[in-house]
Amino acid sequence: MAVQLLERRRGITVRRERGGFLGALRHLDLLLIAAALALTAIGLVMVYTATRTSPLGPTYFLKHQAIYAVLGVLVMLVAMVIDYHRIEEWGYVIYGGSFLALLAVRAVGHTQEGAAREITVGPLAIQPSEFAVLSLIIVVAMFIHRHEDELGPRNLAKLLGLVLPPVALVYLEPDLGTTIITFIVFVTMMVVGGVRLRYLGGLAFGLIAVFLIGTQVHILHDYQIQRLTSFLHQDDCGNNVACQQLEFQVNSAKVALGAGGLEGTGLLHGAVTNTGFVPFAYADMIFSAVGEQLGFLGATVVLGLFGVIALRMFRAIQTARDTLGRLLCAGALAFVVFSVFQNVGMNIGIMPITGIPLPFMSYGGSALFATFASIGLVANVEMRRSRLR
Repeated sequence: MAVQLLERRRGITVRRERGGFLGALRHLDLLLIAAALALTAIGLVMVYTATRTSPLGPTYFLKHQAIYAVLGVLVMLVAMVIDYHRIEEWGYVIYGGSFLALLAVRAVGHTQEGAAREITVGPLAIQPSEFAVLSLIIVVAMFIHRHEDELGPRNLAKLLGLVLPPVALVYLEPDLGTTIITFIVFVTMMVVGGVRLRYLGGLAFGLIAVFLIGTQVHILHDYQIQRLTSFLHQDDCGNNVACQQLEFQVNSAKVALGAGGLEGTGLLHGAVTNTGFVPFAYADMIFSAVGEQLGFLGATVVLGLFGVIALRMFRAIQTARDTLGRLLCAGALAFVVFSVFQNVGMNIGIMPITGIPLPFMSYGGSALFATFASIGLVANVEMRRSRLR
């Protein structure tokens, strides 16, 4: 009898869990997911057009990106299915794993062009810095949620103690672009979390002081300062080789965007981006390929899809049922939106070139996994906005 009662209770629990998840599916944000998938599909086409003349073969990059896209969708589904309160319970474990991965980059990371950012696992090259942003979104949301009534200097110092070590490791790779994005995500979450203005002002003052000191004691390298400031004095590089390379990259992207006109030159007919004239046209500068081949109208559609994602994420912040959900959505929103702004900005010459990929579209697995995980987290919060914990 006791065994039967136990089995019956287990059956009821399983049915409740299934019913809860199926009930949550009623709030699934199909528009958010559809926009992400549409951008990924456009990205696949652009990657192919920019790499079909590669010595590695016309479909080498396309095949790899298609595999990354499928895996990215699976990552999104996992991030959706597990209740975000369960994810909170594993926050420090996720943070610790991400931190160890960043340490592994320092120890055994693959060095390319003077930067060690990847760990090679079989055929995959993983960039832990992309996942570090996600782990910090989770741990910062968890910390503020648990201390939202006690966000004084002591707890903020503890929070900085969590954020600064992984950020320092990302910077040392060196990966200045992801470092900047991480701080922007952190500040956004602090604002949404209700941190007082005077503390935010103190943080801003501290960051400015660190930047100024860093330029004087060479914590910031000359080439990093060059990247941050070159867009302010374009066409005025003189004999500075590093500046000339950045200038060429930006100018070639502008040429491609200008060549597209209103309707574009057509797929596979991009004389600038299909011939390798634009460096990394399949990765960091993929927006120039969109502008050349699909024109102003195609670029507008792409930016419109990103706008849909931003609006749906903002809506998720408003409808989230608790502080934890709001903070997760705010962090994901800041991560995706600033990545888009930075990438498009460096393609048109209004932002420094920092190697930030265009979400869902630029070639590469780690960035794609991270952005799909962000979408999954937001969908997760929306799906459970009306359920009791």
